[in-house]
Amino acid sequence: MSTTVIQTAGVMRAADVRALLGDPPPPFLIEEADTTARRAYYRLRHEAFVDHQGLFQSTDLDDRDADPRTIVLVARTPDGTVIGGVRLGPATPGPDIGWWQGGRLVVAGSRAPGQASGAPSIPTKLAGVGAALVRAACARAEAEGALRFDATVQLGTQRFFARLGWETVRPVTVASTPHVLMRWPIGRIARLVVATKSGLGPLLQGIGPNGYVGDDGAPVPGSELVAACDAILPAMVERDPEWAGWCSVLVNVNDLAAMGAVPVGLLDALGARDAAAAARVLTGLKRASAAFGVPILGGHTQLGVPAALSVTAFGRTAHSVPGGGGRPGEQVRLTADLGGGWRPGYASRQWDSSSHRTPDELHAMVTAVGRARPSAAKDVSMAGVVGTLGMLAEASGCAAVLDVAAVPKPEAASMGDWLTCFPGFAMLTTGPIDAGPATSAVCGELTTGQGVVLRWPDGEVTEALAAGVTGMGAA
Repeated sequence: MSTTVIQTAGVMRAADVRALLGDPPPPFLIEEADTTARRAYYRLRHEAFVDHQGLFQSTDLDDRDADPRTIVLVARTPDGTVIGGVRLGPATPGPDIGWWQGGRLVVAGSRAPGQASGAPSIPTKLAGVGAALVRAACARAEAEGALRFDATVQLGTQRFFARLGWETVRPVTVASTPHVLMRWPIGRIARLVVATKSGLGPLLQGIGPNGYVGDDGAPVPGSELVAACDAILPAMVERDPEWAGWCSVLVNVNDLAAMGAVPVGLLDALGARDAAAAARVLTGLKRASAAFGVPILGGHTQLGVPAALSVTAFGRTAHSVPGGGGRPGEQVRLTADLGGGWRPGYASRQWDSSSHRTPDELHAMVTAVGRARPSAAKDVSMAGVVGTLGMLAEASGCAAVLDVAAVPKPEAASMGDWLTCFPGFAMLTTGPIDAGPATSAVCGELTTGQGVVLRWPDGEVTEALAAGVTGMGAA
């Protein structure tokens, strides 16, 4: 069977497609509310929370409803009738720090979820509306970059939320009525770490010089040389060859910079399907070489093979800075270049802060650790800010606390994206550094134990990483 759909105006809804296919329409659809739907949602709330439950005297509307950042999701029947809704948005005024709250969940024709027993139950045709709204709110909060998502729910709703995967935090009181603070577990940071770093420990046992476990570069015994080597994902080499060439220099220079070393030369190993593809990679590599002032000394190029690119860099320092030199009680500082923006095609994953910088600006950043010589330093890698902090803490035999609200962040990036992306130039150090145009701030500390927790402005902490990142242990 083949089906042809002709779209004459606007975007065809999923329900329209199902109707054309002869499928019955779904009992309801979840969507973001427009002005009319918001008014209908507010009426449902008033009926439930003011008229029926008496939680509020005249209105349940508050400052969150007036906040332009607040999102309302509604459930509509096929004829457009709003039969339920929920709101969600940032929990704090000012810049969004990744702490979101949901609330005012209501379903038409029933008691509001969590209302005292004895009220009418949800009609069969509306069964699942509340659960669908909660799931949609969780997905939307995570898509907006939230790393903490809370809701205060009535006692009768606690089991409902628990069945949906929410965790109980503690009892609270809202509108003079007992409630429970619950939290949706967001595992974005832990998933990234598992995908990028968690399998390294067993693989790399016995590799590397003593005292430099999991470091970004490797001091060459008997010399002042430091070597670093990074490979670029083959898919990136195929998709964006000039950027792949640039990044092959950037990541290696950052590795040397984290060790306090000044780069002195590069070797490249390039595989490409043909000369044209190789030329595009080399164009980016040579541009970066000139911008960072580090020569390409040689390497190896092979044509007629799948895309591949790796670069080895050499730097020089008499005082290598280890990633595992931190100790409990030391403050942690993030120094990051917030200029630039998301690399086209890599939104929320790769922040391009370097390609617009002058050689002098780049030099000021990549020599900052070497000038300051903190006890520990690591450049932020594909494990993101939190994953990299976890590696610094693990190598130092510590745990770490990150104060989310103190993290330097570009306005254009959500906190969830910023803490899990590759940020271009960003260094975590246990002491102050002066990195030219980069922004630097104390945003955490090393503590006893293991793992990383996020600390929020209200004093709450949420677990980001339960244990060490790589499994390599302390240096």
